[in-house]
Amino acid sequence: MPKLRHHLLAALVVFIWGVTFVNSKVLLQHGLEAHEIFTLRFLFAYICIWFISPRRIWADTWKEELQFFLLGITGGSLYFVTENLAVKIDYVNNVSFIVCTAPLLTTILAILFLKDVHATRPLISGSVIATLGVALVVFNGHFILKLHPLGDLLAFLAALCWAIYSIQLRSIGRKYGAIFITRKVFFYGLLTILPVFIFQPWSFSLRVLLQPVVWGNLLFLGVVASFSCFLLWSWVSKKLGALVASNYIYLNPVSTVVASAFVLDEPMTWLAYLGSALILIGVYFSNK
Repeated sequence: MPKLRHHLLAALVVFIWGVTFVNSKVLLQHGLEAHEIFTLRFLFAYICIWFISPRRIWADTWKEELQFFLLGITGGSLYFVTENLAVKIDYVNNVSFIVCTAPLLTTILAILFLKDVHATRPLISGSVIATLGVALVVFNGHFILKLHPLGDLLAFLAALCWAIYSIQLRSIGRKYGAIFITRKVFFYGLLTILPVFIFQPWSFSLRVLLQPVVWGNLLFLGVVASFSCFLLWSWVSKKLGALVASNYIYLNPVSTVVASAFVLDEPMTWLAYLGSALILIGVYFSNK
């Protein structure tokens, strides 16, 4: 029963993360830039976590502190920057599909570099089935895959960032608690996003933040999708293992298309429903 609870929480977190694409799109339509959205959501999350975080500042060793720095980059600043830059210059379908291959990359990295992970038939077949399901959901009946080398490369880098984040989280999670890990991720995510403002200074009018649709979406991204979900993700990754938890990322596009259908009036086709079913089947076999 506790194991089932961990699986359900992992699925819930990923469903919420899938909805954030819609929240971000609304904020972009109101004039915020991608790096401004990231900074505000992580800042809100960082403020929230200090109320429950232990007052220790540093990790036990500089090597482990460097791991936290890497987590902040791969799970925070670099992941979001590469993903959003890819969306700006590439086709959204391409980016969505490539980014959602992160669990497949995580599996490959784990097989290559972790001695206790082996390429079993359920793991490989489940990953392939889920990836096929992601393709059906993302393209949603529009099979026009056009290559855009730079955008596709940035999307691949985003997926690779999340794969590295998952592997590093597996290692550091054995020693440190979820709250401390999450706070360090927020801190180094905020720290490493600052150089972006040198090239793209803050341009959004703070008066617009008073609009309910703006601060409402920002609070959801900061308090729910970042503070709560990153905290839960660190915890379930520790309980289930990073590889098992990572497989739930395949569910991301399912909640995205459902939220888009309700909020943005973007229709779902029968292929999207079929793809959603394949994702669920693939995740089931992978996690067996």
